[in-house]
Amino acid sequence: MKIIAIGRNYAAHAKELNNAVPTKPIIFLKPDTAVLKDNKPFYIPDFSSDIHYELEVVLKICKEGKHIAEKFASNYYDELGLGIDFTARDIQTQHKEKGLPWELAKAFDHSAAVSSFLPKADFSDMYNLNFELQINKESRQQGHTANLLFSFENIISFVSQYITLKKGDLIFTGTPEGVGQVKQGDQLEAWLEGKQLLNFSVK
Repeated sequence: MKIIAIGRNYAAHAKELNNAVPTKPIIFLKPDTAVLKDNKPFYIPDFSSDIHYELEVVLKICKEGKHIAEKFASNYYDELGLGIDFTARDIQTQHKEKGLPWELAKAFDHSAAVSSFLPKADFSDMYNLNFELQINKESRQQGHTANLLFSFENIISFVSQYITLKKGDLIFTGTPEGVGQVKQGDQLEAWLEGKQLLNFSVK
């Protein structure tokens, strides 16, 4: 199982970090050791003083595929949920300045909080989904899948040209604007179409 994450897939988020809006998907990987499940607490690591939250819709791949045509890509996921891509922003900034990879900032242990998953069939339109993150009962991120730069099908097709997708793989599809720092004692809660899927603490 692997985690494939899409960077800068909402224009407003790219702009809030002073990044160019991409013309094709930007991807990075997280290992399976990054997964944080069952609403277990997230522990801020000692090596960073600036951990950011990034709420994302997550797709679960349901069968193996490579070189997938975009018109068939919707057949390769049948569940979706929410995830938080925790990012060591201080490390990421240092690495970006030097042109180095992002893995130390993105792929550390428990950097991918993942909710339970819901059947795709529960939703009538994948591009009319609202999702929200609250921290300590205050709304921090509100996203809508209509604003994706690259659709779920485009992402699956694009990634599969380079990397074989396997059953159980997770795709983090990008975060909307509003990212920021988490602190010890924070309580993170997230909803997809009004259904709470995440509720955990930061320690």
